[in-house]
Amino acid sequence: MWIIVQSSSIASDLTRVFTCAVICTGHQLQSYVRRCDVERMETKTISLMLNGLFIYVGGKYKYSLNVCMSGSATSCEECLLIHPSCAWCAQEDFGQVRTLNSRCDFSQNLQKRGCDAPFIESPRSGSSLLRSKPLSSKGSGVTQYDVIQIYPQKISLSLRPGDQTSFEVQVRPVEDYPVDLYYLMDLSLSMKDDLDTIRNLGTKLAEEMRKLTSNFRLGFGSFVDKNISPFSYTAPKYQDNPCNGYKLFSNCVPTFDFRHLLSLTDKVDRFNEEVQKQMVSRNRDAPEGGFDAILQAAVCKEKIGWRKEAYHLLVFATDDIPHLALDGKLGGLVHPHDGQCHLNDKNEYSAANKMDYPSLALLGEKLAENNIFLIFAVTKRHYVLYKNLTALIPGTTVEILDQDSKNIIQLIVNAYNNIRSKVELSVWDHPEDLNLALTATCQDGQPLTGLRKCADLKIGDTVSFNVTVDARGCPPKGTRKSFTIRPVGFKDRLEVSVDYHCDCRCTYFTKTNSSRCNSAGTYSCGMCRCEPGHLGVRCECEEGEVDHQHLSACREAEGKQVCSGRGECSCNQCLCYESEFGKIYGTFCECDDFSCARHKGILCSGHGECHCGECKCHAGYIGDNCNCSTETTSCVSDDGKICSGRGSCVCGRCQCTEPGAFGDTCEGDRHMWLQQASQYETDDSNTVQCVYKTENDCVMKFTYSEHANGQSILTALKEPECAVAPNAMTVLLAVVGSILLMGIVLLALWKLVITIHDHREFARFQSARSRARYEMASNPVYKQSIPFHPMETDFHMHSIKSCNGGVH
Repeated sequence: MWIIVQSSSIASDLTRVFTCAVICTGHQLQSYVRRCDVERMETKTISLMLNGLFIYVGGKYKYSLNVCMSGSATSCEECLLIHPSCAWCAQEDFGQVRTLNSRCDFSQNLQKRGCDAPFIESPRSGSSLLRSKPLSSKGSGVTQYDVIQIYPQKISLSLRPGDQTSFEVQVRPVEDYPVDLYYLMDLSLSMKDDLDTIRNLGTKLAEEMRKLTSNFRLGFGSFVDKNISPFSYTAPKYQDNPCNGYKLFSNCVPTFDFRHLLSLTDKVDRFNEEVQKQMVSRNRDAPEGGFDAILQAAVCKEKIGWRKEAYHLLVFATDDIPHLALDGKLGGLVHPHDGQCHLNDKNEYSAANKMDYPSLALLGEKLAENNIFLIFAVTKRHYVLYKNLTALIPGTTVEILDQDSKNIIQLIVNAYNNIRSKVELSVWDHPEDLNLALTATCQDGQPLTGLRKCADLKIGDTVSFNVTVDARGCPPKGTRKSFTIRPVGFKDRLEVSVDYHCDCRCTYFTKTNSSRCNSAGTYSCGMCRCEPGHLGVRCECEEGEVDHQHLSACREAEGKQVCSGRGECSCNQCLCYESEFGKIYGTFCECDDFSCARHKGILCSGHGECHCGECKCHAGYIGDNCNCSTETTSCVSDDGKICSGRGSCVCGRCQCTEPGAFGDTCEGDRHMWLQQASQYETDDSNTVQCVYKTENDCVMKFTYSEHANGQSILTALKEPECAVAPNAMTVLLAVVGSILLMGIVLLALWKLVITIHDHREFARFQSARSRARYEMASNPVYKQSIPFHPMETDFHMHSIKSCNGGVH
């Protein structure tokens, strides 16, 4: 960006004006606001030229990183736990006497420092195949018992904590694999028309399934609900015939929960015969006890007849919703389902009135444990409910069943094809201290990180999964763990055994009371572990011994504190204090792992390790506090260059160094025309208005606009507006005058109010006088008295008895 200066009178403020102009442009240059803030500018060198502005940010970055020598490892085992790249030198004469932690370092560093390769302890994670039979291509036939659909079949892992290892798993669904299909039907009253439809289902279904496999077997079972209140009618008159008194259908069999009717067989005529014998029953509420039936069909393997070398399909046909766990409490069933088989001699579920309905988790566990694909064949009204259940039960699909089950054959064929077109891995008995990550590579050959499922496959297609494993820590010594990887619904499995590399080979040669340790310690892996009361690299000193003449051996330099004031000198060695903030270490206790630069209160920004007061940044971060990322992706311009080749990428942001360059990747190139004006025009809506305050408190106003020809115009006033300090006497007189004026105004208002009040009172008095109607000499209150009052009296003569009884 070039700046053409017409007048040199404002050249001294050009830097600040330009800085503000950059801020005011907004939009693409918002990232420069902090660097353009003159008051908080972090740049150390600013140079100004008449043809441009250059900003150079100085700084010193250190890229050194050695987490192994952080001072925290005092044994081979501790060293191996610091980082997967750390190694331990067990060579006796290796390293300096005072640098006990120098034995823990990167392997290549140890060799450079003189440690022979046979003495370096650096185990790596790995894997080895224990059983790896090739994948099969066909399922049925003479060799069907040796069909292999997963490779490998057994593998052993040796894991060092933090060190990842990976292996590949291949799965191939073979052609013509045997199929066992168990048809589980709802025989409640609402399914009567469906029962009539499937009376010849066996023959037709076998014909369709034989197009997909030459080895097909079929079984049959039915369910209604628990025969207790409130799920069924329990009154005596309903015991033998729950339909008693029901006008639409008056005859049905007693209510039952689950009844196994036909074990898996290749004689489909027996299926037809068994279905034709069946009659519907009746329960009281809408939900059915189908989940009881599903679980019994899954766990009663011997009675149902599931073959180990076959696909297991369980078709669940119903027209209503199922009862779930805890529903049984309505009937007083408080015991949860135990997940066991409870078929009696009559092949009926005997624990129906003793245990609650099974939970979805238990149902999913038992189906997966027995490699059973569950197919929900339900009416359209309940499709959404069962579709949601498929997300909770692995290996489950749902299809819409017609009201009279006319489409049941096509439904089963579609569900089978859907199942066979998917491969999904499941992990069983996953140890908690292992991290597993799966990456699927399906038919398109593209790795899909985090996915363990491939769909839209054809029979015979091979898919692969990359499994990455690493251990988070070390279990107790001698611990061996294992887990299993299985394709959902397959009998095949991959068994994985895990061994942990947490011990060093050199520990096998540990010797107690070794002469190398002055018979006062245990020699192990090249160093001595002293007995209590003994100190020194070779346990040559006793605790408490202090040679005052050799205290200088515990001083980093003459005049400094003994052991840096953070330890005690014993046996000419510093014993560092413990600190609640972290670890204090070093030959003179001069180092610690907590006195490093922080960013937002986080030590080394969380992107590095604190070593001796200095942050050792992790890969991809630099800076005194490791808050500066070396990632340059955000600095790459459209042409693939860093900052368009016109700047440098610092902490993930471009700093443009070429005159005229601007933008997030220095891709912009502007010409700026600087002119002066006598008035501050603000009418143009495309003009950005800026106000800048100079060092001497003068206000400089200017505008920034872009011309149609691409030029940027910066218009500034010729002279800044500088504030003039007020005169003290003028201010005093103004204040006094204002007070006097306010007093006069208040007096005038008071006088006006009094005058108005007097006028009103006088007018009221005049009005009262005009209303008087009497003479001045008379008293209007006095009234003359009345001299007499006429009264009429009527006298009557009566005989009056005297006081003594006489008459007068």
